[in-house]
Amino acid sequence: MKITTLLSKSGMIALLFVVGLASFPNEASGQANQIKFEEETLLNGLHIIYNVDRSAPVVATIVYYKVGSRDENPERTGFAHFFEHLMFEATENIPRSTIDKYVNEAGGSLNASTSFDQTVYQFVMPSNELKLALWIESQRMRKLLVGEVGVETQRGVVKEERKNRVDNQPYGTLFEKMAANIFVGGSYSWTPIGSAQHIDKATIQEFRDFYDKFYQPNNATLCISGDFNVNVAKKYVRAYFNIYPKGKVIEREDFILDDITKEYREEVQDEKAQLPGVFIGLRGPQVGHKDYYAVSLLTNILAAGESSRIYQRIVDKDQSAVQASVMPISLQYSGMIFLYGIAGAGKDLGDIEEAMYDEIQKLIDDGITDEEFTKTKNINEARFVSGKKNVLSKARSLAQYYAYYGDANMINTEIDKYNAVTKADLIRVAKKYFDTDKRVVLTYIPKKPDK
Repeated sequence: MKITTLLSKSGMIALLFVVGLASFPNEASGQANQIKFEEETLLNGLHIIYNVDRSAPVVATIVYYKVGSRDENPERTGFAHFFEHLMFEATENIPRSTIDKYVNEAGGSLNASTSFDQTVYQFVMPSNELKLALWIESQRMRKLLVGEVGVETQRGVVKEERKNRVDNQPYGTLFEKMAANIFVGGSYSWTPIGSAQHIDKATIQEFRDFYDKFYQPNNATLCISGDFNVNVAKKYVRAYFNIYPKGKVIEREDFILDDITKEYREEVQDEKAQLPGVFIGLRGPQVGHKDYYAVSLLTNILAAGESSRIYQRIVDKDQSAVQASVMPISLQYSGMIFLYGIAGAGKDLGDIEEAMYDEIQKLIDDGITDEEFTKTKNINEARFVSGKKNVLSKARSLAQYYAYYGDANMINTEIDKYNAVTKADLIRVAKKYFDTDKRVVLTYIPKKPDK
């Protein structure tokens, strides 16, 4: 069994990649090859999406809970991530350490992930094992055993994960420092990995209260995609999920952020880092905002591939950096734009930082070429095609579109929003989000460990 979180991959590049995946899927879809699906909502509020795809004898299930780190008490961070692990413990009818055994013996795979806004559980099974996947998910939804054995076991697991993925990794504190300063004053200011101290202090009753509040059918979306019979699947869904009553309406605090009024700059002496790095954070648009689509396309021009502007400037031409990139991290209520450069041996981080600002200013002053504009649109189309290739990616996207927008059909219409972006839009968002001194700049300097 493999369980991932925002910080579940080692190394800087892998970390950034996972962070990107944890934001809303940068997919689009056109009028050709429309994804067809059927929807229903049970009386208890559980929403189900059925997508039949007979291209392979497999079926994927996604259960998407609208609970992430932003729903936590700031004195008890890490609860959403903790439950990502605890949900693989025992239920009333499933003994400990057997969920992965059942799935593996059936020829399937399983995984889970936590973000600021969501916790997602997935199975990919042979077609004839859909019943098993739905039974397990129904058990976990309301019959999880939140008891001493499971809780104490997972306390140790989560603390060890934080140690391995954050404390003992190069640039390991980067994401926490960025979130705290970009999302200052808001509930995105702590990361899903959470605090080991908070998990240590939490009581079993606090964990039970969190489970009873958020793990309810009316706070979940179930998507089934693959080779299955819809009528048979509906029978399983009703048998396994209709037995639960609707949970209480979840009262969530309004999402509020303080304004970023000036630049925040910090130098970190890092014993784990092998090379110096400069990391720049800017506040960006939330997912679905009109600027979200333009920023996504703009970051392709700046740093998607070896022909992109920033890569060409500081890696190929100046050879001051060995790695460089720009990416948007768009969440449900806000966003971050993230730039970084890893310096070559003996190179100056200040030169790398200024070169990135210079390339952004050139883009604003001189505009975007037709070739660049076509390329970024093509990159986006390629992502769309890739996002439709397998049943798991379709299930994940359908569930997330519904959870964020209440409209799963955006998987078939969002391409229109990308196609509507103009060159003028790209220049406008470059000025709005990139041309500012209201940013967070973190420099990591390798430090020899104390003897």
